Amino acid sequence: MTALRLLQRMKRDWMHTGRRPLGLCGAALLVAARMHEFRRTEKEVISVVKVCEATLRKRLTEFEDTPTSALTINEFMRVDLEKECDPPSFVAGQKKLKMQQVHSYGGYMTVESKEINSYRDEIETQLAVSSRTKLRGIYASYAREGRSNQVFCMFI
Repeated sequence: MTALRLLQRMKRDWMHTGRRPLGLCGAALLVAARMHEFRRTEKEVISVVKVCEATLRKRLTEFEDTPTSALTINEFMRVDLEKECDPPSFVAGQKKLKMQQVHSYGGYMTVESKEINSYRDEIETQLAVSSRTKLRGIYASYAREGRSNQVFCMFI
């Protein structure tokens, strides 16, 4: 029953469109077995449903991106989520489009990033100057005169 509920949820989340059903069945069987504490490996499920390991992993990662995967076992059994997800291919296309937009705006970003880096460098140098420990005693006079390197070289 749990595998059937998982398949219904996958279908509601548009995971079934453009796919062969065996990959979804394998993912549902594996998740249901693990929900009920049956120790089944991916290879055992692959030998039953006759799909590639990569296909099974893709379906599991697609299911992981849905809100159903965030539910606990008790919540999954009691609650039926009303909200549907977008198809995984649509979500992948949206991510690809966003990445292209970021790369196309990359030329504009470099001007601001250079300015930000220059401000950051100025702040770091000011912090380094203000956080230096003040020398006291005989070494303080050498540091003011710029002879500190000469003093240390004499000891080496």
